[in-house]
Amino acid sequence: MNVPEIFGSMVFNEKEMKKRLSKESYTSLKRTMVQGSPLEEGVANEVASAMKDWAIEKGATHYSHWFQPLTGITAEKHEGFITPAEEGGIIMSFSGKELIKGEPDASSFPSGGKRSTFEARGYTVWDPTSFPFVKDHTLCIPTAFFSYTGEALDKKTPLLRSMESLNEQALRILKLFGNDATHVTTTMGPEQEYFLVDEKLYSQRKDLKMCGRTLFGSKPVKGQEMDDQYYAAIKPRVIEYMEDLNEELWKLGIYCKTEHNEAAPAQHEMAPIFTTSNLAADQNQLTMEIMKKVARRHGLICLLHEKPFEGVNGSGKHNNWSIATDKGENLFAPGKTPGQNAQFLLFLTAVIKAVDDHQDLLRAIVASAGNDHRLGANEAPPAIMSIYVGDELEAILNSIKEGKAYSDKTNKKLSIGVDVLPPIPKDSTDRNRTSPFAFTGNRFEFRSVGSNLSISGPNTILNAILADTLAIFADELEKAPDFEKALQELIKREIKAHDRILFNGNGYGEEWIKEAEKRGLKNYPTTPDAMEHYLDTKNIELFRRTEIYTEVEMKSHYDVKLEKYCQILNIEVETMLEMVHKDIIPCTFRYLNNLADTLSKLSGSGAPFTGGKKLIKKLDSLITRLDEKTENLAQLHENTKTAATFMEKARSYADKILPAMNEVRKIADEIEPLLGTEYKPYPSYEDLLFSVQ
Repeated sequence: MNVPEIFGSMVFNEKEMKKRLSKESYTSLKRTMVQGSPLEEGVANEVASAMKDWAIEKGATHYSHWFQPLTGITAEKHEGFITPAEEGGIIMSFSGKELIKGEPDASSFPSGGKRSTFEARGYTVWDPTSFPFVKDHTLCIPTAFFSYTGEALDKKTPLLRSMESLNEQALRILKLFGNDATHVTTTMGPEQEYFLVDEKLYSQRKDLKMCGRTLFGSKPVKGQEMDDQYYAAIKPRVIEYMEDLNEELWKLGIYCKTEHNEAAPAQHEMAPIFTTSNLAADQNQLTMEIMKKVARRHGLICLLHEKPFEGVNGSGKHNNWSIATDKGENLFAPGKTPGQNAQFLLFLTAVIKAVDDHQDLLRAIVASAGNDHRLGANEAPPAIMSIYVGDELEAILNSIKEGKAYSDKTNKKLSIGVDVLPPIPKDSTDRNRTSPFAFTGNRFEFRSVGSNLSISGPNTILNAILADTLAIFADELEKAPDFEKALQELIKREIKAHDRILFNGNGYGEEWIKEAEKRGLKNYPTTPDAMEHYLDTKNIELFRRTEIYTEVEMKSHYDVKLEKYCQILNIEVETMLEMVHKDIIPCTFRYLNNLADTLSKLSGSGAPFTGGKKLIKKLDSLITRLDEKTENLAQLHENTKTAATFMEKARSYADKILPAMNEVRKIADEIEPLLGTEYKPYPSYEDLLFSVQ
């Protein structure tokens, strides 16, 4: 495989644009991509024609406006290039109008009730900052999706708005430092964790097929306690899958770089190189789709659920987030000179304040039925938000807060903006896997994001809260008669006000939960806990100021998120009840019948069959208890369906249904290892986790 040759071969990137467009059109398109200026009609037609010719050369017969509705996955409506011609023939055509704007039906996508079926019109508009690509004989054009009345119906539109808002406010701050940057953008590198299981075994598990996670499964005799899976030699079948996956991703211009075994058996990770946030979001959506598709070719299933197996690691998507200028300067890099350090400390302070002020939003944006199972266990961060900065930065921040001198090994003392501030090494922090939001040298790693989640939402929130905080700082510093003095006072004041969010210790310990409560930090274990605060006035005002979400859009997202939570739990309950009645109980009765036959045959021989009788009694007791707990779950579920609002229903699922499901599972998992191998109701954890060689 010639990687440089195939890389980006299925992408209409700048190289192709430059080769196929006139100089004038290419310049105009670049201006649109960088500055957001409107694309002239003549240029749009030339771009569309060149794009069509290129796509047909790559085997495309159709085009599609490819977008990210509020379902969390991608959507595409395919249109053929064919146009009727004389004498019953056709020509292949594609216009600038078709490139720029599409009109998919909007009524069947989630909208939180703001779009009725009779209000079906929706629009997709090309995002020229994200390159078109060919996938499955279709030219896919990344687009934003919005309603007839102008509200965003997707995840990309708010992300683009947030990037522009952050650009505007960051430039205000940089200007105060004499920095001549003209554009600031956010960059992302999402690490993607996933499980691979054998397709034949998967097909025998109704819970995996319907829910993406196992609702039952007794603990295997070996899990991850030996720590022998992490970074271990990759098994041949998995290597073949990874090689195939890499080739597909590289063709699409996705900078897939890192691959390794993760901590749990059958768990793996891939990580790309950083790129701009909106492109990273598009590419991560593509990556998840292709991971699943390629797995099928190898007789495997790729599981992206946050917690497919109880008792071992869940899967996250470590959201590595940073901001950079058009001059190539990373604004989260500490820098080597005092002036840069002062600039860095101001941006660091802004992040600290933003995370502390908006713990609720950060928890809400990563909340889901799946991620609720993952957070707080097996190397996933807790639901409580905190920031890890490492010992050296913590010491510097403490010295600022307390107004005391900070000395490094050369005895230089700290004074913001003066030449005695020590340079801060890039790798001045260790890595804290228990922290939800960790500074890792030149970026922040938002580790609370679940593996199945679109990164558009989390990055929209990160950009929004930082933009709003920078705006507050800029308003104050721009009016200050003495910038350096005002800068020192601001940083000291804000570090002092928000140092409660800084925590470098073990996020898993019970003592941290108590300490966090003492500090006044928010702890929202479940999705409804977090979503209860999403529509707080302060959050509505934040998005109004930054012009990222309207109040109507926020209310829509609130309803969509809670409705999806309820739908997922509804499917899980129905699946659990079906598995109990159709799989677990019948298999247990078959085994009991076999034991009873054996007892009957042995009774005349005088053999006591003591062990068999004991097992029969134990299984009979467990089945009785399972039946009782299942009936209780079914009744609670029926009651929950009558709840008047999404929040009431979600609260019932979180507070009543999930505990009842755990009770059913506990008994079923106690039954499973007691059954003979031929009576197993479904493939076990041992089968699933250790079958791929």
